[in-house]
Amino acid sequence: MTERIEKIKIDSLIPFENHPFKERTGEEQAELVESIRTTGMLVPVIVRPLLRGKYEIISGHRRVAACRELGIDTVSAIVKELTKEEAVITMVDANLQRENLLPSEKAFAYKMKVEAMKRKAGRPPKNLSQVATNIDTATEIGQQLGESRDQVYRYIRLTYLIPELLKMVDEQRIAFTPAVEISYLPEREQRVLIDEIEYTDATPSLSQAQRLRKFSNQGRLSVDTVFAVLSEEKPNQREQVRFMTEDIRKYFPKNYSNKDMQKTIIKLLENWQRKRERNAREER
Repeated sequence: MTERIEKIKIDSLIPFENHPFKERTGEEQAELVESIRTTGMLVPVIVRPLLRGKYEIISGHRRVAACRELGIDTVSAIVKELTKEEAVITMVDANLQRENLLPSEKAFAYKMKVEAMKRKAGRPPKNLSQVATNIDTATEIGQQLGESRDQVYRYIRLTYLIPELLKMVDEQRIAFTPAVEISYLPEREQRVLIDEIEYTDATPSLSQAQRLRKFSNQGRLSVDTVFAVLSEEKPNQREQVRFMTEDIRKYFPKNYSNKDMQKTIIKLLENWQRKRERNAREER
């Protein structure tokens, strides 16, 4: 594999086909724009040459977007002569190091890399719908990222969810393990499920998702069945107040996990309640 560093016109750069990693907006992207404005782009993007003077971005989509916003028309790039399969593997490896990856991003990235590695090895991609198949590239991917082979396939299962349900997984409205179970439902039944989720304002627990999958396998999953299952009261869904992560993320340090944010919100509410009680006593 040969590589070289060149100055390349931004207009010659095109996004990676089916890039699974979403561009960040808000404070995170604003910080990147400001960093490039003050110190320049310190790390070159990685690209591969295409036909007619175009280059496909392998790594650096966010940096290219920031440069476009700043009106920068030329960037430093590491140009690598890569096959399509090598490009996919390099792209996934470069982006899996990012913080705060969404489940959907990991899901499609894992799937792309598994398929690319199989093609590169000269084997046709096998059916990825099963969690545990024979020894394959998922084992190698899991070893690289500290995850089990089965966990890699569980993430890949998420790619079988309809977009509305996958979005709920990213928003943490549906937990990961129930989502894997739901992914085995046919698209028609998933659409029934999303309608009933909105109607009942409830999402399935793991045991409920497993029952829905069992009903589906038996050909017994109907609107009434889904409604009956979701209508069961679950302790963790009584009187819930939900916040969209993207709405409150800007108020916390970038390294805060969702659990860290939850703890901080509870602590602030406790302090606010004590202050209200103290003010009430003083007014008596």
